[in-house]
Amino acid sequence: MPETGLTIDELAARAGVTVRTVRFYSARGLLPPPAIGARRVGRYGPGHLSRLTLIGELRRQGLTLAAIERYLQQLPDDISAHDLAIHRALVASWLPEGVEEIGRDMLERRAGRPLADTDLDRLAAMNVLERTADPDSFRVDPGTLHLGIRLLDVPVPVEAILAAREVMLEHARAAVREIGRIFRDEVRRPERVSATRSLSAQMQPLVVQALVTAFQRALREEVRVWPEHRPGPRPS
Repeated sequence: MPETGLTIDELAARAGVTVRTVRFYSARGLLPPPAIGARRVGRYGPGHLSRLTLIGELRRQGLTLAAIERYLQQLPDDISAHDLAIHRALVASWLPEGVEEIGRDMLERRAGRPLADTDLDRLAAMNVLERTADPDSFRVDPGTLHLGIRLLDVPVPVEAILAAREVMLEHARAAVREIGRIFRDEVRRPERVSATRSLSAQMQPLVVQALVTAFQRALREEVRVWPEHRPGPRPS
């Protein structure tokens, strides 16, 4: 039976860091120890990958290792890879968009698997990567890449992903416009304008967190009723 999980070399390749970096973070207690498999080889899971990605975002934000340790200590011990990814998305909302251009070989190393053209189409539809003029070069969001890879095997057509993305964008724009209207109405007085401009950057993470939390709750409620809305047989 083949062993599950990633070796330290595979984990480093998927996260876009060096093995030395993984060992350093492990020694600092920023990464939990791996499961020990056959021949005493450590095996790492999705939680390790999500945590490495989160640490990378915190480092790009300029946090020191001590500050990152404090941040991670506040997280629940049993936090899932999914929730770590949400933390990463919230941290990334404080930063300018970070996209790197990589070749197909590096992309497949990060993905941990070969990628067919249909896989690339699905990742592009999820806005995880963007094609360039060079067919073997892609602009990639490193933080969301491994999440997109996990969704490749979900049996949802590209058309459905694009439709869902358009719905989310439409409602996100509407929410932002309405939030903006509320705050503009509150700060029309001249003495508040300068204070509001300086506050806007500080507000962004709070607004994003509120939107993500509200979306999570609504999605959980909706998923509970999905089985009740299975389409009936089509009329002949």
